[in-house]
Amino acid sequence: MSDFDKLLAELGRPGVHTGILVLLACLAVAYGVSWLAGRHRQAESVWFGRAIFDGLLFPLLALVLSYIALLVLSHLKQSVPVLRIAVPILISLAGIRLVARVQTAVFPQSGLARLVERLFSWIAWVAAVLWIVGLLPMVLEELESIQFMFGKTRLNLLTIIQGILSSGAVLVLVLWISATVERNLLRDTVSDLSLRKVAANTLRAVLLLVGLLFSLSAVGVDLTALSVLGGALGVGLGLGLQKLAANYVSGFVILFERSLRIGDVIRVDGFEGEVVDIKTRYTLIRSTNGRESIVPNEKLITERIENLSLDDPRVLLTTEVTVGYASDPALVEQILVDAAAAADRVLKDPAPAARLARLGPDGLEFSVLFWISDPVNGQLNVRSDINLGILRGLRSAGIDIPSPQRVVHLKQVPDPAVISSGTAATD
Repeated sequence: MSDFDKLLAELGRPGVHTGILVLLACLAVAYGVSWLAGRHRQAESVWFGRAIFDGLLFPLLALVLSYIALLVLSHLKQSVPVLRIAVPILISLAGIRLVARVQTAVFPQSGLARLVERLFSWIAWVAAVLWIVGLLPMVLEELESIQFMFGKTRLNLLTIIQGILSSGAVLVLVLWISATVERNLLRDTVSDLSLRKVAANTLRAVLLLVGLLFSLSAVGVDLTALSVLGGALGVGLGLGLQKLAANYVSGFVILFERSLRIGDVIRVDGFEGEVVDIKTRYTLIRSTNGRESIVPNEKLITERIENLSLDDPRVLLTTEVTVGYASDPALVEQILVDAAAAADRVLKDPAPAARLARLGPDGLEFSVLFWISDPVNGQLNVRSDINLGILRGLRSAGIDIPSPQRVVHLKQVPDPAVISSGTAATD
């Protein structure tokens, strides 16, 4: 008789209702403990999810209680087929909840994360079904019999699957630990956003490297073979990946030195905007008109960058005005200063000023100088307000705004026929 036939036979015995009642009691206790522990939670978490039962804590507690009940009832010689069915189901459910909640916390908008979650769910439920019907040992033996040769190393399909699953489990745990440390420890101890980001990235990279090495060693992979890969990677960095390596190194230098920080307003290569994110390879800058520029980090290290937010957020702006030569310069300067001072975003200290910059070919050229303290809100809009105020003031005062004037001198050239006739008469 197969294991599945034995399970069906046990389910037909009279005492099966005891296992059902014990399982329901375990589920009720697990839900009650989860509800008491998570009723005062502030936000969705890995342990409690959105509604207590869809987090990790509920299936994990139910699994522990059900397994303890299974051991106790088996020791008392009680028939427990329901609990034997419930244990693999709860194991699969706990694994699915762990993967789903961690990916939701770390990658809330990632479509790839949802695909990985669905793929893992199918694998977990298929494994649970095979476990329940007693076919899992046979499937594992078949997978172990399928072998591959990688050079002088012989690997079977079961080892490869175990390596993939263990590496995935390590990745999920690393993401969970790094997100928890960043949220509960770094956020309170490190106030600078850029420094907190580099600390979180460094912690995640170190944990991921250690975890992957541990998982590869656990499934029997010889780690000394990785030295060849390390040598090849070094040659690649020295030849074809110089720029890429330089960008990564520059990214860590920027984050550690904090020469640029998220939120700074900078000007690089003629593009001005706010630093919205600093990656290890590039920096993302968004201008006030909505355009975004991806700047390699090496450029921010090796070239001249104007940081408008390091010491003083104030920015000096100018606008140019030309009036006729018959205008009163003092009156023009007063109109220009009043127009600049009337703008809401123009600072009162330092006060705006107007200067006669040049005696131009078309008229008197004045420069209006004024300061603002919020360049991230745009510069063209405040210039437009001031220019409109200047235009109204000059028109009210009757001051002429000349159009460009040019003097063209026409030189009369004698008719060639007249020149020829005069020369002939002289001869």
